[in-house]
Amino acid sequence: MKTLIGITLSNIYVLALLLLSSYLYKTQKASRETTRKLVHIGASNWWFMVMWYADTALTAAIVPMMFVIVNYYMLKNHLFKSIEREGEQQDLGRIFYAVSLLVITVWTFGIGRPEIGVIGVLIMGYADGFAALVGIRYGKHKLYGSKSLEGSLVAIVLTVVIVVFFNNIYAIGLTAAEMVLVVCSAVFLESVSLKGSDNLTVPIGTTLIIYFLM
Repeated sequence: MKTLIGITLSNIYVLALLLLSSYLYKTQKASRETTRKLVHIGASNWWFMVMWYADTALTAAIVPMMFVIVNYYMLKNHLFKSIEREGEQQDLGRIFYAVSLLVITVWTFGIGRPEIGVIGVLIMGYADGFAALVGIRYGKHKLYGSKSLEGSLVAIVLTVVIVVFFNNIYAIGLTAAEMVLVVCSAVFLESVSLKGSDNLTVPIGTTLIIYFLM
């Protein structure tokens, strides 16, 4: 019953994020890029829900598998334009996001350590999401591509906070030097990833590094 409740609440939560983003975009209260990143950030919070309701890799994988299928359908049929951007048909970042959730969920629940997945998932959601929002609004110093110095600094700070906070909250056991390695690895992976692929490389790569350091 707990699993069924969790799956139902997960879908309601994601649908609420999509409807909110659509409302903000259609009423011109936020730009399309802003509404995209709000969903990007909010969806990463699902990890706390799955840690509450799932007890096996199979039950944990149900929702992210649904995310992959539904995301692909929405991408092909251009549903919820509030989470699209120009040239979205070539940008598979949304699909990569859902695939990352699926891979990390099956993997970490399969080994009985779902807490190590939270760091990679939240770096993908919060560090990348807020970096883009800050870059859009306050990015005055361009680095390369669409990245700005201001946005990159926000990403680094949030990555540090996420790694340190959840390493202590969940007693993952990383040393200070190991946490520095995780942060540097996440920043490096994000900087070298092609457009959209950071939604794969950063969360999965970060989780892999933490796993080997444990």
